[in-house]
Amino acid sequence: ISLRYGWTPLHVPTHCACGESFSALSCPKGGFPTLRHNEVRDLTAQLMSEVCHDVSIEPHLQPLTGEALNGATAIVTDGARLDVVANGFWGGRHERAFFDIRVFNPLAKSNSHSISSCYRKHENIKRRAYGQRIREIEHGCFTPLVLSLTGGMGPAASVCYKRLASMLAQKRDQEYSSTMAWLRCSLNFALLRSSIQCIR
Repeated sequence: ISLRYGWTPLHVPTHCACGESFSALSCPKGGFPTLRHNEVRDLTAQLMSEVCHDVSIEPHLQPLTGEALNGATAIVTDGARLDVVANGFWGGRHERAFFDIRVFNPLAKSNSHSISSCYRKHENIKRRAYGQRIREIEHGCFTPLVLSLTGGMGPAASVCYKRLASMLAQKRDQEYSSTMAWLRCSLNFALLRSSIQCIR
């Protein structure tokens, strides 16, 4: 309840391991934000593997061979990776769909704008970093999956998980509404487990 409403949980240290005042939900020390990210990544890949072909985690992108990408923040390094790739998610059986996940703390100082603005900001950061490279080099489609640690998700992630729920419901012969509710619950529990690890 404290995490959901932005309250400081009871019986936690006054200072974080980094030396600052309590900031465990945002502090990178100890790798806990990475664990939070990986929980969502692994769950997403696991569910996509039920309904898609050739699902893999953190696939390496093809190296650039002289191509020029627009934008100062476009990722041009060799060895760049995205979180999940799946064939046949958005369209044809062999169309490759790439997904990159970001889980952010909506209560952090850097996210002081409205929640909808925060989702758009983080989605746009991902698109500027990878969108053109995926379209022109990988010849696939790119979807940024932005979630907040309190359980919300950005517009692109909402469309993606609705699509995933629809595919799972058809595969499992279940009602879409119950599958979507289960999927949202699974994502929220994944976020909650990892957030609890941050403050323990």
